[in-house]
Amino acid sequence: MTPAARDEGSAPIEFVFLAVLLLVPLVYVLLAAFEVQRAAYAASAAAREAGRGFVTSGSGGDAELRAQAAADVALRDHGLDAGSVRLTLACSAQPCLTPGAAVTVRVDAAVPLPLVPALLGRPVASVAVHAEHREVVDVYAAGRP
Repeated sequence: MTPAARDEGSAPIEFVFLAVLLLVPLVYVLLAAFEVQRAAYAASAAAREAGRGFVTSGSGGDAELRAQAAADVALRDHGLDAGSVRLTLACSAQPCLTPGAAVTVRVDAAVPLPLVPALLGRPVASVAVHAEHREVVDVYAAGRP
């Protein structure tokens, strides 16, 4: 038997082995990047909608509830659990709904990496995602309590 005859047919096997060896990590990196990007879009949308909900509310008492509800809807639209996200509101004036005052909304979330098991109910590996939006209360709006 010649040396060329013994190597016949091994190239497809080597190709498949190397393709699997290289493609599996690439697919995992893509999945992780997609999860982080989805969470970043969700945090950005939640911050924007919470700010709009806050400044368009009729009274100061409803403003925080409206902001939280708007953020929850935006997060659910992107498939994120609203319970794992922290929403922070900061006002530049007191009361917050003073015409011309700025309201800053910050959304913080931790995105667990896909296919990594949780340890004691908490994700072992996660990526922090933050979004911030600043909304100005309408200058021509009447002062609201």
